[in-house]
Amino acid sequence: MINNKDKVAVIFGVRNESSIAYAIAVKLQQSGCKVALSYVPETKDEVLFLMRQNGMDSNLSAAVDVRNEAEITLFMQLVYNTAGPIDYILHGVAFGSQQVMCYSLPGSDEPAPSYLDIPFEDLMDSFNISAYSLLRISRVAKPLLAKNASILTLTYNASQRVFPGYAGMAINKAALENIMLYLASYFRDENVRVNAISAGLVMTTSSGGISGVRKLRKIGKVTAPLGNIDAGDVGDAALYYFSDLSKKVTGNIHFVDGGFNIMGLGVDGE
Repeated sequence: MINNKDKVAVIFGVRNESSIAYAIAVKLQQSGCKVALSYVPETKDEVLFLMRQNGMDSNLSAAVDVRNEAEITLFMQLVYNTAGPIDYILHGVAFGSQQVMCYSLPGSDEPAPSYLDIPFEDLMDSFNISAYSLLRISRVAKPLLAKNASILTLTYNASQRVFPGYAGMAINKAALENIMLYLASYFRDENVRVNAISAGLVMTTSSGGISGVRKLRKIGKVTAPLGNIDAGDVGDAALYYFSDLSKKVTGNIHFVDGGFNIMGLGVDGE
């Protein structure tokens, strides 16, 4: 069993109980961690409710816009002053507008926005939240980290393959993976490891609003050798990275997608 008693974990990206970040937070809590969660104004009530429901200390929470370095600093300093040096950080934050991701709304007759017409300003805001924020969080965290700390981010295979309804967000995921690699090298002197989990499609609140997601889940059910995953499967893998078991693993992209990423063709389930 993984024993994280008295370890301190900071989680960015919990929206509600369907979030992958929430599944990871629960696994960390069950392993003995002191868990701190950020939120945004529209998710505050839900996040605080989930913290109380799981016996997490709601004092270890704050409103954080990951585009705002001052807010990140206040939050992480609060955690450091209250609970001690930070052992684990999860970067589970991502956002892309419909114009960035180029998807059509379920039930709509309107065509999906064109990839060629992705607005630059929208893409840059999406990049700021979804990719650059990992660099910003790591910069703030550096003096607050415990010995042998672990930083983990969440990515998706669209960084390497074409998923039309993910489009501009795939640019962000590719950038995020590259930032992860360079951070893994940068933190060598601090003995801090930085890794990524490439999760399969999970039916979160965000993904549920994208046209074609349910069809992709049906394809994944038969195409992936081990079938579709759920958020708990990602949580299990994250616990490896948030433990001493991964103390010599850094710069890794770990697929948790039932093997979907190895397939060259879809498999007919009929």
